[in-house]
Amino acid sequence: MDIAVTPASLGGSIAAIASKSDVHRLMICALLSDGPVVIRGVSRSNDIDATVRCITALGAQVDITGKVCTVTPPAVIPQKALLDCGESGSTLRFLLPVAAAVCKDASFTGAGRLPQRPIGELVDALSANGSRFSSAVLPFTVSGGIRAGTYRLPGNVSSQYVSGLLMALSVTEGESRIELTTPLQSESYVNMTLHTLTAFGAKVVKVDNGYIIYGTTKLHSPKLADADGDWSNGAFFLAAGALEGSITVTELDTNSVQGDKKVLDALSEFGACVSVRGGSVTVSRGTLHGCTIDLTDTPDLLPALAVVAAFADGQTVFTGGARLRLKESDRLETTKAMIESMGGKASVQPDGIIVYGTGLSGGSVDGANDHRIVMAAAIGGCFAKGDTHIKGAQAADKSYPDFFSDLAALGGKSYVI
Repeated sequence: MDIAVTPASLGGSIAAIASKSDVHRLMICALLSDGPVVIRGVSRSNDIDATVRCITALGAQVDITGKVCTVTPPAVIPQKALLDCGESGSTLRFLLPVAAAVCKDASFTGAGRLPQRPIGELVDALSANGSRFSSAVLPFTVSGGIRAGTYRLPGNVSSQYVSGLLMALSVTEGESRIELTTPLQSESYVNMTLHTLTAFGAKVVKVDNGYIIYGTTKLHSPKLADADGDWSNGAFFLAAGALEGSITVTELDTNSVQGDKKVLDALSEFGACVSVRGGSVTVSRGTLHGCTIDLTDTPDLLPALAVVAAFADGQTVFTGGARLRLKESDRLETTKAMIESMGGKASVQPDGIIVYGTGLSGGSVDGANDHRIVMAAAIGGCFAKGDTHIKGAQAADKSYPDFFSDLAALGGKSYVI
């Protein structure tokens, strides 16, 4: 599906959708728990549907009515299961160690760029502790289980390796240790996992260069859990507020453990006006200027902030983003291509990107099958001088199926070509 976005003035208020990062974790921990869990505030997306599909394959019963999801764990997890992860890297990296821990033979498949995305270090760590893989790349079957022990992983490839192992080892009897061989990046995402595991009664202790996990057979159901509002996707509309008028995003918790709440610090650094009142965040335009932004802990913010940078005076240097090459697209290159396709100027660096404040004129953007590139291009298109055509705009469904209707509620103008 291709969509055209025409210049428009944006303003108003929109409610944040649920954090898919939080919902993934809640659903998987519910699968591993000793009783049903009701999760309130759930938002559906292709990635969340992938996790639902996979935990159902592992025996869970999942009922979603409106924004309420009830996960009932199985009395006995099936010994063989086929897990179709779609294009969801989170689903694969979280459930690979979990399935290895609880299922005799778990077969994994994936689509899009997922078979090319890195999991080698996670496969190696599992293989060193009892798992056997039919192949090093998708599709494959993992068998043999895992045992309590020491798991060595790099911390600078994917924090999802660590999160998946934390969940799996929490239901593997005995004491285990995760040792990080390089400094951990995107630590806030691991903190999200620890926060969820704590709510489910797991015992994990953070130590130098890793974690100690005191595993048991099941997690303890908290019975009721509320999904966190999504700072990652809310960032697109907050970025739009920095460019013109004033936009409020509600249902965001400033005490959240989500790292992407740092979008407020970044927008303030650009010179935007930011105010917080309760669970509502309002961003309005100030005098925007270029700055330096470290993406080490918040790589997903790049596309949205790159659009702001295109309208800021001077140049903005984004650093700490080497891992963005391993996302749904090579997000350093596709962010640069998005900016340049819309008449702006950007250059890729070894671990980041420089965006020059030339403004945007509009143009034709390849969505690169990347939800964040599509949504960033749409925000940029609202403030460009001319129309913007986005190819493959359906990629937004990966995390935010209602993005374009919510954009319209704020005054955005788009139509299917």
